[in-house]
Amino acid sequence: MPDTHHSEPRSRWDVLTKTGADTPMGQLLRRYWWPIAGVSELDKNPTRAVRLMGEDLVLYKDLSGTFGLMERHCRHRRADMLYGLVEECGLRCSYHGWLYDETGRCTAQPYEDQAHPEARLKDQVRMTAYPVRALGGLVWAYLGPEPAPLVPDWEFFSWQNGFRQIVISEIPCNWFQAQENSIDPVHFEWTHANWAIRAAGKTGPYSPTHTRIDFEEFPYGFQYKRTRIDTDETDRLWRIGRVCLWPNALFTGNHIEFRVPIDDETMLSITWHFARVPKGREPYVQDSIPTWHGPIRDDKTGRWITSHVMNQDFLMWVGQGAVADRAKEYLATSDRGIVQIRNRFLSDLAGLEEGKDPKAIIRDPAANRAIALPVAERKPLIEGLPLADLLRDPDLRARLGDYIFQSGQPREVRQAFLAAMGVNESDITPPQGPVDINAPRKGSGT
Repeated sequence: MPDTHHSEPRSRWDVLTKTGADTPMGQLLRRYWWPIAGVSELDKNPTRAVRLMGEDLVLYKDLSGTFGLMERHCRHRRADMLYGLVEECGLRCSYHGWLYDETGRCTAQPYEDQAHPEARLKDQVRMTAYPVRALGGLVWAYLGPEPAPLVPDWEFFSWQNGFRQIVISEIPCNWFQAQENSIDPVHFEWTHANWAIRAAGKTGPYSPTHTRIDFEEFPYGFQYKRTRIDTDETDRLWRIGRVCLWPNALFTGNHIEFRVPIDDETMLSITWHFARVPKGREPYVQDSIPTWHGPIRDDKTGRWITSHVMNQDFLMWVGQGAVADRAKEYLATSDRGIVQIRNRFLSDLAGLEEGKDPKAIIRDPAANRAIALPVAERKPLIEGLPLADLLRDPDLRARLGDYIFQSGQPREVRQAFLAAMGVNESDITPPQGPVDINAPRKGSGT
């Protein structure tokens, strides 16, 4: 790798942070499908405000169950469509009743249709609308040119016998500094493991130090691998590692974290989490995947929440500024993966000018069936483990306890999780001290 121990000129990386429709990166990112909400969120309220890459939109689910995504304001007199009325086919403006279908076509104008039917004014009116699909309990949007690629059908969406939940948080920073976290193995040692040690009131010993890291590109992203002073190349996190999933996610096996740009200074963190029920509780079928919104600040103190894994990440991202100033950074060898994904995006920007599809675009339906990804803990996730094994292992037992990734899990989601697992709160003895989720595994936990 070339010497990276110097500041990079702002102009080289700055392009990667801009997501507007009139920017090169905005045009590239619009070639992908983006998760924008949980399907279950529209069960209670069929309309939802969405801001995606600087565009203000309204997502709705009509009475027939069809999803639509259109510009926020009616083409008639600019009334807010968030407060429109869902109909059997489309969304009706509640100001004068103009009705639009999921393609943005105006299909009814009650007064004009009655008073001047021959004019057919509605045929001249169209709202900006975008394709929407539902997959894995998520609603996906595509803002790019046609023909649209396929929504990636990742294998975990088809995993059986698991309790799923979706967690959403709005984070006041650019999406790309969050995505760089997806290929930064060393941060875990400090932001999570050692942070937990200090939060527990201890000054040590600290987490085992990383000794080697590596990064490998594959068709759907990059794998990052690590060894520590307590592991070697036989460890699952070196043989398989974790996945920086293209273009905007971290996939660790039991959950995936999507980074979704609201605009250039704000993003959504959307997490899809899977917990395999214990062996003996199959078949387990979840009728609906709950979606909840995780807080990022303590209501009482106003300080950032730092008690949970992803909340710690949020603080690190926001601490870099609304848009990290990469002209002032000082890269080191541990940042090789970050440089690799930056260069890959720059390469894709050049390819886009030549009419090429960017990385990980899927157009072949035969290739889009439960797409397999590297999974370090595949066997326990697919086959499950006996409840006794889950309760015996400190890390696995911790995952039966408080939801470790984000603060604020609603009580009803917690109760549904415990019911799926077949345990009570009293069955779960909290681990003694911080849990190292990257520690070497033995036996059935590998």
